[in-house]
Amino acid sequence: MGRRLAARRARRPVSLRLRLTAGLVVLLAVACAVVGLGTVVALETFLVGRVDQQLAATGGRFAASLEHERRPDADNVPDTRGQAEGTFGARLLAGRTTQAAVVKDDTDAAVHLTPADRHALATLPPDGKGRSVHLSALAGRYRLAAVRGDDGDILVTGLPLRPVEDTVHRLEIVEAAVFGAALAATAAAGAAWVRLSLRPLERVAKTATEVTRLPLATGEVAMPAPVPHSDTHTEVGQVATALNRMLGHIGDALARRHASEERLRHFAADASHELRTPIATVRAHTDLALRHPGPLPQQVRHSLERIAATSQRMSGLVDDLLLLARLDAGRPLAREPVDLTRLTLDALDDARALSTDHHWLLDLPEEPVVVQGDEHRLHQVLANLLANARTHTPPGTRVTLSLTTDPDHAELAVADDGPGIPEALQAEIFHRFTRADPGRSRRTGGTGLGLAIAEAVITAHHGTITVTSSPASTTFLLRLPLTTTPDEHPTLPKDADPHSA
Repeated sequence: MGRRLAARRARRPVSLRLRLTAGLVVLLAVACAVVGLGTVVALETFLVGRVDQQLAATGGRFAASLEHERRPDADNVPDTRGQAEGTFGARLLAGRTTQAAVVKDDTDAAVHLTPADRHALATLPPDGKGRSVHLSALAGRYRLAAVRGDDGDILVTGLPLRPVEDTVHRLEIVEAAVFGAALAATAAAGAAWVRLSLRPLERVAKTATEVTRLPLATGEVAMPAPVPHSDTHTEVGQVATALNRMLGHIGDALARRHASEERLRHFAADASHELRTPIATVRAHTDLALRHPGPLPQQVRHSLERIAATSQRMSGLVDDLLLLARLDAGRPLAREPVDLTRLTLDALDDARALSTDHHWLLDLPEEPVVVQGDEHRLHQVLANLLANARTHTPPGTRVTLSLTTDPDHAELAVADDGPGIPEALQAEIFHRFTRADPGRSRRTGGTGLGLAIAEAVITAHHGTITVTSSPASTTFLLRLPLTTTPDEHPTLPKDADPHSA
């Protein structure tokens, strides 16, 4: 569990503002580190050079004086030969240290060297150049220089490096404090500067986010205002210009699409109105011819019966198209109390009468469920769903119509254990003229408008209809609000697309 949380934190995206601010601070920190390191190295080199100059000026006088146990002009007073406090001297003969002392309180104090110290002194080349050596006996680093004496011995003189180290350390503390304050101030100022610099880009992102929230797939869409920008020569200005140009193209395309949809809806409504009269006339004349008292040739009677069946089918198609056109135009449906319990019973009884080969099951609550809406249209929705279950499943299929409620909605479900709906078709099943099998649909008389009408009617009632399907399990779920406000009528907004779920 801890590893998964750590991985999620590791994958969490970092904002551009934070990356820019962090990059600025890191670059400044690197620059401060380089400057600080260079300053420390330069100061240490300079101070060590001054120590080497002092060593060169003293030569091996203090080490040579160690051969004399007492000063020539005074008894009982050690001779420091005017050396500074902490000066170290040693005399080596045949690679072995014979005397070693350090100036302390204006006297020569003998030093008891460790084997490591003796070895370090024995390895010093007698060339008079200063070298840094750690002397354990004196608990510190010394700058030592070795020269050859007059008696064939080697004289070593050294000065302590503690003053150099203390000075360098103080410089490091000062630089750390100054650079730390500079980094903190730069981080604060850099964050404000980056925020100010990225404000135009934030406006671009805000506009793009507004576009993603628009219902671009349906109806007339009001595009957001163009992104304000001042200079097209900057990167942000170029992005804003490109986004504004893209929004303009999208707005024009959506406007043309909406105009085309409106023309198509008006055409469907006008065509439906115009077709109803001639189709009714054809049906009337066909019925009149079939009721002729005289004998009719069998071929003529068969043709008249086919004309009657086809005209009836065309009449149903025209009625469906006219209903969709009215819903598209935002025509309000009836608004009255509808007893869904009784409506469900009636719809299942009709389906059972039409097909005795299916197993029809009913699941109802104990109390009646009442909603506000158009009873005739809601019955049409249930009839369409049950007709689909009857038509597109084999005999013996079990179809269950259930009614349940939650605190805010009534839920109607039509479920069957038939072969299911192909996955590729489920996303388009509520579109108009959608058929799983065009040949079968023609044979059974389907127009591909039943589910589109069901979706449009339920949407007009401020509800939803969804489908879930897999082999041996298909469920259409309708959700209708249990209560509506007094001024709320079931209607489909004019700019809504009945294809959307």
